Formats: sequence, C-alpha cells, structure tokens
Amino acid sequence: MISQIRWFLISVFAIVIAGLIAGCSTPSTRGSGYRPGSLGASPSSYSSSIASFSAVSWQALPGWQDDDLTAVWSAWLKSCDALRRRTSEINWRQACTQANSVSSRDAQAIRRYFENYFQAYEVRNSSGSEVGLITGYYEPVMNGSLTRTSIYNIPLYAYPNVWKKNKPNPGPARAELMSSGMLKGSEIAWVQDPVAAAFMQIQGSGKIRLDDGRVVRLGYAGTNDQPFKSFAQWLLDRKEITRSEATMQGISQWAKRNPDRVNEMLNANPRFVFFKELPGNVDPDLGPIGALGVPLTAERSIAVDLQALPLGAPVFLATTRPLSSQALQKLVVAQDTGKAIVGGVRADYYWGSGESAGELAGRMKQNGKMWLLLPR
Repeated sequence: MISQIRWFLISVFAIVIAGLIAGCSTPSTRGSGYRPGSLGASPSSYSSSIASFSAVSWQALPGWQDDDLTAVWSAWLKSCDALRRRTSEINWRQACTQANSVSSRDAQAIRRYFENYFQAYEVRNSSGSEVGLITGYYEPVMNGSLTRTSIYNIPLYAYPNVWKKNKPNPGPARAELMSSGMLKGSEIAWVQDPVAAAFMQIQGSGKIRLDDGRVVRLGYAGTNDQPFKSFAQWLLDRKEITRSEATMQGISQWAKRNPDRVNEMLNANPRFVFFKELPGNVDPDLGPIGALGVPLTAERSIAVDLQALPLGAPVFLATTRPLSSQALQKLVVAQDTGKAIVGGVRADYYWGSGESAGELAGRMKQNGKMWLLLPR
C-alpha cells in the first residue's frame, strides 16, 4: 500500500475502495523526496514535491495524551532495527539509541521519549489542505490446499520460471494468462473462492490454512506488469452495485449472486500477481513484511507515499473508524508503501490478519490528518 512482499499499492481498500472505487503490487522505487533540516531549522526545511510540513506543539495532536503508546513501541523498535541498516537522509541514530533505555511497559516514559527526541510536524498536501484520505488494508487468511482437490480448485500461482530469464514487458493480461494454459505447472496453492483469491492478489500476501492445521504464508513474487483496474469501478460503470456497495464485502456479495459472471469481472482487471511461499520458520502470528523489511503490526503500521513521508518514520494519525464518527487517534509507523497510496496526507492503515480485520479494512475510507515525527 511493499518490500518484496506486499505490492501495496494495491491494497484492497486503498484500491478496492479508494482506487477500486475511485481509485501492502510492486514495491515503490521512488525516493523519499526529503531534505531534512538541522535542529532549529525552519519548517520549510522539511519539504517534498507533494507535501509541506509545519512544526507544532504536542498539544496540537488530538488524543496524543490518551494514546496507549505501549501498543506502538514494538513497531517503533522494529523500525529502528531497519533504519540502522539503511542509508537515510535523516539521522535516526541518536533517537533509536535512546529507545533502548525506555521500558516497553511504561506508557508515560515512552511519551516522554517521543516528546524529548522528536519534533511533530503537521503534514499538508500540495494544495495546502491538511485533510486527506485514509483507507485500510489487511492480510487475508483462507482455507486451502497445496494440491488441487474437489473443494480447493482455484489456483494461486508462483512466478513463471520462463519469465525469470525472458520476461515479456508487459506480460499477457489476466484473461490470456488464465485461458492460454501458460501458467500450468506454476500452481503454488489452491483455494475455494476465486474472488477471495483475487483480493489476496490485490493485498499481495496472505495465509493459507491447511486441513492439517498448518499455516502457509505466501508473499508477493511479481506481476505481469499490466495496469491495475478496479473491480468496483467496473461494477459501478455497469450499475451492478451502488457506491455504498463498492467494498470488498459488496463485491463478494455480487459475485455470489452472479457466479456465471465472476470471471468476466475478474478479467476486467488485466493485472495479475504471483506469489512465493515464505520460509517455514516465519512466525504465523507476525504480520506480513512491509516495504521497510519488517513485519507489520496490526493497527500500528501504515503505508504511505514515499514522495511525501520517509519510510520507517513515526506518524501521528487522527481519523475515524470505518463507517463511523468514532475517533481513531494514535501513533503509527510508516512501514509500507504502495502505488495506490499517493499524496501527502494519505495513508493505508493496516488492520491485521483474518476476517475481522478484512471487514474493517474493506469499509475504511475516511478523512484524516497526519503529523510526521522527525528527530530533533
């Protein structure tokens, strides 16, 4: 919305909802666009081509004092581990070193740490607006099999071996790939629901729960380099669904009512995503690996536009829960990216794994504000 694992971009809901209807894929290769300033530099020193930043007091962050920062601490430490190994225009070293002396169970100590070692900056879009779109994504979990059965007969494919040496650019669209037989032998797993499989492609990663209780985690391995086109928009254009139904849930319900047209809908998106099985020693309880190279943390990781915000940075987010006016105000960490995530005030909020996370992610399309935290 992602290292080699989420192409996120295509977060189902940055896309199924934002892109999909209006518009965690291949990882972005864009630079951050940041020109970090020194201590005491004016806010204009922190700039990008698509965002501007204004220094604010901690009191300007709504809900800052109420957030349980122990819930974000492990996510921030994961960012620090990655940031120490990366070349960056921003000097994270001192702040990350100081983090080692903070108790993970002491919310007030964590709050003092951020207030002492970071400056908060209000993020604005290039238009000057401080309000932007906040969508959600998640990691699908489906029942399935490593071999085809009468129940599990929808394939998920590994990257074609023949393309590793001589890949067409772009590759054939989905309809041709599925009808030509050229993917035969590349099956990596089998599931039951073709629409759920397509959503897993949009997410770029997921878990397959086998009948023997094992969990296989699949990650992003590549695409056919075709453009993404929204299922939801295809249905809206044909007046098959209403805008309120243009969610993952609404699309799934349409598919159940129209099983003979599912393939037609899926072929409306020419883009096709391939998977790879992740090592067996990957903890199934951990989130998928984001663009930063660390596991995502449910409700504390976000995907951002790297032309606006630096990967790995803490960000304070103020929005509302899906289809609600209930405040969602918390410190999160920018650990992912995706082609559908475009703009200064723009985030894709990672809800976690499984059905309940999918329900929330599939309905999230909220207005929100963001504050970037940078080392002093």
